[in-house]
Amino acid sequence: MQITDVRIRTMDNGGKMKAVASVTFDDEFVVHDIKIVEGDKGYFVAMPNKKVGEVYKDVAHPLKAETRKRISDAIFEKYEETCGAIPAKEPEEPAF
Repeated sequence: MQITDVRIRTMDNGGKMKAVASVTFDDEFVVHDIKIVEGDKGYFVAMPNKKVGEVYKDVAHPLKAETRKRISDAIFEKYEETCGAIPAKEPEEPAF
């Protein structure tokens, strides 16, 4: 499965969420609402989620760490191309 398109919508609200990405795979399947968030240790990618009770649960996420890294790298590359350099990225979150 190849990443064939990444689109970034920047957020200019002064909050921790810096942008929202949409990633297309094989020109056939798209995942919207992947967030670029500024954390205490740098930026990280948060997969689409919804609130269930008091916690947020991912509605889509990669099953392998290598896939998560490929997606994150593609998103950060497009974000940097769109917005300029970003601070160091946080370590990858484990796949669930």
